[in-house]
Amino acid sequence: MSEQSQTAPEYGAIDIVVNVFTPREFAEGRIATDDAFRAKTRQADAFHRGIEIPDYIRKMDAAHIDRSLLIAVRMGDLRVRGSVEIPYERVREICHEHPDRFSGLAGIDPTRGVQGLRELDVAVKEYGFVGAHYYPHWFGIAPDAALMYPYYARCCELDIPIMMQMGNCLIYQRDRRLPTIAQPIMLDRVAIDFPDLKLIGIHLGYPWTDEMIAMAWKHPNIHMAGDAYAPKHWPASVVKFADSYGQDKFLFGTDWPVIDPGRAVREMDDLGLRPVSRKKVMRDNALKLFRFPDQARR
Repeated sequence: MSEQSQTAPEYGAIDIVVNVFTPREFAEGRIATDDAFRAKTRQADAFHRGIEIPDYIRKMDAAHIDRSLLIAVRMGDLRVRGSVEIPYERVREICHEHPDRFSGLAGIDPTRGVQGLRELDVAVKEYGFVGAHYYPHWFGIAPDAALMYPYYARCCELDIPIMMQMGNCLIYQRDRRLPTIAQPIMLDRVAIDFPDLKLIGIHLGYPWTDEMIAMAWKHPNIHMAGDAYAPKHWPASVVKFADSYGQDKFLFGTDWPVIDPGRAVREMDDLGLRPVSRKKVMRDNALKLFRFPDQARR
């Protein structure tokens, strides 16, 4: 089924994991992945150096995605060679230009201490960001590490979710290999210590997908997202969780440019989820977790 032949659903989807991936970011040296990573994840050659935001909006339109959450990503301590970030101000700029299509996520760098907390406050209170995002492996700091606890407390105070990559990490740069340090079970203690914190384990927790499901099923405040892996490759246990007993705990995402939005939505349709489950996964669960502008809820 081509993008053009997709039948539009009665509602638009919300993609909760999208990277800012434009020619500007490449020119400024803000893309952390190299060509080997892009080849391994089979990203289309046409997008290897990014696409402009209006072009990405057209991709969203073709896939019937109403809103995407853009990550002001922080990928490692900037004092370490190979680390990069997308400034909060850059994501604020895009969201300001397209308020009906994008919302911002504030990348977390636990090495910045109190200054990082102040920056998170500004992102949410002044820039209108709707959540936080953390990449444990880029910092070598696990999700249950003490350095993360002030950020969890601040997310509770700000009433925003925090999402983080759980599971395996690939080799993003050939000359800097990062260890995998974020198994889903590490969220167990965090969820207990912060029962009001809204946690989202992104990237399926792969290869520990059943462990991620177990954490989401155990804790009311833990959710999981099906991004970074094409839906047709999801384990059967993930599809069952999203379609049945976990339908209120599962969210849709792409991790663009890793997964093309058109492909992701087509393959979600091919999974054959029940209509009530599909709507929750593609839209309703995000509306419950994030505080979006009023127009996103229509």
